[in-house]
Amino acid sequence: MPVLGVNWELICVIEKSKDQTVVKSTEAAGGDPHVQVIDNQVQRGKGYAVKSGMLRARGEFVFFMDADLSTPLSEIVKFMAEFAADPQAQVLIGSRAHAKSQIIKRQSLFRQSLGRTFNKFVRVFGVQGLEDTQCGFKAFRRQVVEPIFQRQTLDGFAFDVEILMLAEEMGFKIKSIPVQWVNSPDSKVRILIDPLKMLWDLIRIRSIVRRTLKAQPLAAKPS
Repeated sequence: MPVLGVNWELICVIEKSKDQTVVKSTEAAGGDPHVQVIDNQVQRGKGYAVKSGMLRARGEFVFFMDADLSTPLSEIVKFMAEFAADPQAQVLIGSRAHAKSQIIKRQSLFRQSLGRTFNKFVRVFGVQGLEDTQCGFKAFRRQVVEPIFQRQTLDGFAFDVEILMLAEEMGFKIKSIPVQWVNSPDSKVRILIDPLKMLWDLIRIRSIVRRTLKAQPLAAKPS
């Protein structure tokens, strides 16, 4: 279905839950063939849910974003323009830390402090030069989706760092893009548990990526 001159598909991935999200999402889709509702039937984490959707996507440009729309869908236009302006860019990531980003509603001071601390650890253990790896709005050219997400191993919230490190190690060009962003009060991050899990994943993430690429080397860089 053409929207803004392009064809589109929407993939909604739902982890196992006790509510009626799957039923309500299927009803909202209304049988539209451009909309897929995926019931994962497991509760493994955000990373697994994103991977499930990304590997089913068929478009030339593939986005993933949080269902709470903290970053509005209108930002897709900006990202598409950036892909057109820079043919070498293969991964675009929304950055709340970008000087031109519009933060409409900020997180609590405590969550901001946790985020800054996590970003410091990212610069030590993870990807260099990226000020915000955790914004849930990222876009990829079709050619790099399978090389990255087939190699993703982390199911939790630190998966963003893993996929960006995989992209970097495989030589894909990553760019940070300013976004409009509104903090959602319905965040699923468990404030006392998930940061510790993320830190543990982050400490071992470089060795994970090295083992992955040793076991599954990239035969040729997608053009």
